[in-house]
Amino acid sequence: MDDPEFVADCQTRLGLDLLSGTWTGVVLWTLQSGPLRPRDLQDRIGGISHKVLTETLRRLEHNGLVVRRRYAEAPPRVEYELTGAGRGMLEPLSALGRWTERYAADVLDAQERALSGP
Repeated sequence: MDDPEFVADCQTRLGLDLLSGTWTGVVLWTLQSGPLRPRDLQDRIGGISHKVLTETLRRLEHNGLVVRRRYAEAPPRVEYELTGAGRGMLEPLSALGRWTERYAADVLDAQERALSGP
């Protein structure tokens, strides 16, 4: 029995592919309260390098999940904001967060057992 929603070329995989980056969900979640400058994003997230944040923001912009706004000021100011599609990702991210709260300990225990061997 084939489930057409999860075949190799189905559109459902698009959402999974979009969230596959390590920092993607974190950046999207951090932008939920409104536009932020890259430095503010980096400060709020913590632990993300400038290079990785820039790469993540470019990928999110390329995929239409964030919009980059440049202001003609001195010095120049850039902000990133969620698009409608980006806001739409907040619901599945919230569900993933609930799943993690419930099952993180089980997953970590399984990983520990796998590392310690039979």
